[in-house]
Amino acid sequence: MADIPDELIKLERSAEEARAKLASLDGDEYETQRRDWRDKAAAFHAAVAEYAARDDVAMSRYELEQAVKQAVRHAGEDPAG
Repeated sequence: MADIPDELIKLERSAEEARAKLASLDGDEYETQRRDWRDKAAAFHAAVAEYAARDDVAMSRYELEQAVKQAVRHAGEDPAG
């Protein structure tokens, strides 16, 4: 697996944790949490794009994003659990 920066892992994990919280909410709480999730997901995507644009990174933005998501999801942690 490619060398993935810890910061990208942390950002994706934070977004996934925020997404998982949506399942137990409704109404205004749901909308507030949904905004939090979208903000965290946007921060993750921006960081991936910035990192992938570096000259020393061989992966495309898509490949990097998928590698990070796979690393987070296969870490044995279920944010919803």
